Amino acid sequence: MKPNKNYIIYCQSCGDIVVKDRKFLRVLPLPSENWSDLVEEWCCHPDPFARSTLHPQHGDCFVGDNFFLLNSGDESHLPASPGCCSDAGHHVSHSGSNLKSKENTRVICKRCKTMLGETVSSDTIKYYVTEVIIQPAEGSFSPIPRSQFVQNMVAQCLLELSSAKSTFRFTIKGDNGKTYMLIWLLNSDTLLVESLGNSSSHSDFTLFGDILTPTSGPAGTWNAVKVLYQPCIQCRNKELADAWENDMGVHPLKFPSETCLELLLVLGLSTASLPPSLRYMNSFQLTAE
Repeated sequence: MKPNKNYIIYCQSCGDIVVKDRKFLRVLPLPSENWSDLVEEWCCHPDPFARSTLHPQHGDCFVGDNFFLLNSGDESHLPASPGCCSDAGHHVSHSGSNLKSKENTRVICKRCKTMLGETVSSDTIKYYVTEVIIQPAEGSFSPIPRSQFVQNMVAQCLLELSSAKSTFRFTIKGDNGKTYMLIWLLNSDTLLVESLGNSSSHSDFTLFGDILTPTSGPAGTWNAVKVLYQPCIQCRNKELADAWENDMGVHPLKFPSETCLELLLVLGLSTASLPPSLRYMNSFQLTAE
């Protein structure tokens, strides 16, 4: 996104308009999520930002690692959500009430009920890049297969973070706070080639999921990132996940829980499509996305 240009934000799953014809006066990158923890190391006096909040004002768009923040007062079209104006910073003492409060911060697509993001405060909404498509107002919505879109956006996040911060290990967490997988970026310059010629195996799962269609043609090539990953659902790899959690060299990425499961399924199917001898490296599973 660029300032002083009109954009429309669509739900990626169904194409419904989430934000209609918005012009951003400022498009600014956010610091890393743990920036405030480093202030004490840089300042010889009390934290000057202790009472400051990085919330977008009217006409602002703040861009994070895998999300962007908008001022909810600018919205001309909001998803139907019971908590679209609730305060995510409100603390509730009872666990049941706390869960209900967390649910009320979810921003839901009015048409397909997919979670698009969450409210950060009473005037700030966070949208995840895996759930929405941003296009210039003069353009039109172009549907993209869901698994292809999730793969592309997650791979882009990994590439940008590894380039900017020399970070190659990531924890993928859901909005419920659970860790779904550990990802280790192996290399980012993989070129994949797959034949699209006549074959009796078109019905089989391919490395590219629903991108390919059963038509004849020349070999197709795709750029991909090669990753190692460990699933963490159902308490799998808990000790390793705890160790990564306390490692400063590991960067956490948060997505909606449903998207984490989608990504885990895509990675698992991708690994299963490889020859058995290429599916594992030590205790990690290997794939390319």
